[in-house]
Amino acid sequence: MKVAIIGCGSIANSAHGPSYHRNPNAQIAYCVDIIPERAQALKERFGTPETIACTDYHDALRDPEVKAVSVCVPNYLHAPIAIDCLRAGKQVLCEKPASVSYDLAKEMCDEAERLGRVLNIGVVNRFNGAVNRVKDLIESGELGEIYHVYCSFRSSRAIPGLGGPFTTQAMAGGGVLIDWGVHYLDLINYCLNTEKVCSVSGQTYSKLGTPMRDYVFEYMWAGPPDYDGVYDVEEFVTGLIRTDKATISLNGAWAQNVPDDDTRFIEFLGTKGGVKLTYGGGYTVYGAKDGKLYRETPDYPHNDMFYDELDAFLRCAETGEHIRSNAANVLVTAQMMQALYDSAKEGREIVL
Repeated sequence: MKVAIIGCGSIANSAHGPSYHRNPNAQIAYCVDIIPERAQALKERFGTPETIACTDYHDALRDPEVKAVSVCVPNYLHAPIAIDCLRAGKQVLCEKPASVSYDLAKEMCDEAERLGRVLNIGVVNRFNGAVNRVKDLIESGELGEIYHVYCSFRSSRAIPGLGGPFTTQAMAGGGVLIDWGVHYLDLINYCLNTEKVCSVSGQTYSKLGTPMRDYVFEYMWAGPPDYDGVYDVEEFVTGLIRTDKATISLNGAWAQNVPDDDTRFIEFLGTKGGVKLTYGGGYTVYGAKDGKLYRETPDYPHNDMFYDELDAFLRCAETGEHIRSNAANVLVTAQMMQALYDSAKEGREIVL
């Protein structure tokens, strides 16, 4: 299947490019970026001599041989470009988050449904081996009723590209919540099969990234900082969410004045047992059997979740099947994040 990659930045180089390159069922036909050197560099790394490097994504959309597209651009461009691709008859994998707001995410999903096209979102943890084992534990009833989930996605100094697209509200739609929190909340919704968000209370803080020149760091992903740029997003978020399945509490930080020790995990609390899942790593099960407490950390083969995500996209792009990463299955996560931002802005609980 001939595919186009629109946006040749970090995620294209670390995930989409190498995964398509390795897959015997894919051929990268177009590498598109407004910076021509980036498009050419991605072509040279993962394309073929026939791959076209260009700056206008409409060139790829006009090619009838291109069947599928990866959208890897800044958040504010997700909706317009993904909708253009759908209307051009392409099947689409759009990186997370679906868009900068719930309304735009819903518009994307509705358009895909209207046109009968595939629109997947890059919620890669739905293809993670450990996550799927935790989901199996929950669905089998081994943990009993899951009544609460706590998640922590915090770092001491990890604001990305200070002053650039990641920290500019108009381009990113938000800060640590929409960048990191989307993965954690979607992972939880996937494991719980969340269908309904009942109420949300949240608060965001922008304290350590401004003034920008006072922010101290050792390494900056997506850097260096642009002190002439904008920092108008949150680097800390906290919240409580009531759903039809369980309550969820969260704390997230790009930056905080405490160390990074054990700050990226999800805990599922059940009546028969509980699980602590290390983000990107393994998990431990806790419980009681035969009058004794136990803990178990299983060994299992680890998978390349990005490769599996893109391989699954290629298959459903061929068949039209709506799989676990289909946009319709991810809207509940977009709704949660929107409600957290609305709650923080309005200073009240949001009831849905």
